Amino acid sequence: MAEDLEQNIRENAQGPKRAQADSVTVEQHDLKDQIEADRYLSSKEAAKKKLGVRMTKVVPPGAV
Repeated sequence: MAEDLEQNIRENAQGPKRAQADSVTVEQHDLKDQIEADRYLSSKEAAKKKLGVRMTKVVPPGAV
């Protein structure tokens, strides 16, 4: 999924932002929006893997 999105971003960056032929006009999302979408999807994927930082409290034996 991420590879497909990355490939789409590369292709969209190489192509024109807007194309017009006869009465048909096509405009893509801004590159900034595509990059933000990629970051969002990447962060969601990373959250699923649960590789975050785990905080624990260490109490030595004999401490009150």
